[in-house]
Amino acid sequence: MKNKGLSPLAAGGIAAGVLGLSALIGRRNAPDPSHPRIRRWYRHLDKPGFTPPDQVFGAVWPVLETLAAVGGYRLLRQPASPARNASVALWLGNSAMIGGWTELFFRERRTGASTAAAGAMAAGTAALAATAWKVDRPASVSVMPLAAWLGFATLLAGEVWRRNAD
Repeated sequence: MKNKGLSPLAAGGIAAGVLGLSALIGRRNAPDPSHPRIRRWYRHLDKPGFTPPDQVFGAVWPVLETLAAVGGYRLLRQPASPARNASVALWLGNSAMIGGWTELFFRERRTGASTAAAGAMAAGTAALAATAWKVDRPASVSVMPLAAWLGFATLLAGEVWRRNAD
């Protein structure tokens, strides 16, 4: 019998759960009016001129995370193999790190650690795209925008860290 991937229902449940948990953690740490202390701290940071407006962050992250969840779903549907399993592990790890980054940056205000985490996520997402390419090319393509955004986010976080170091 041929080794099959997860059923559509199981893969969809996992992908939706990962996306939902990431959104919940991100929401918990968001610099919006429901978190005035976080918002006040974020607004007072010295940020570089290439910092996108807050509305861009609010629009970009859900799209990028949804694309990554679609990629994760596609990978979970593939037959188990070393490349598929590595891709799934990278997807799960990066999804967890996104929530961890918001905790480091916004809640704990650890700008240096969050810069290192952003760089690790960018590298991990690039590795995910490369590994997934061998398994399911649409899944690989679905995370490429996230890898590019995380590269930019690493530069932005590093500059925020540099400008606000005590």
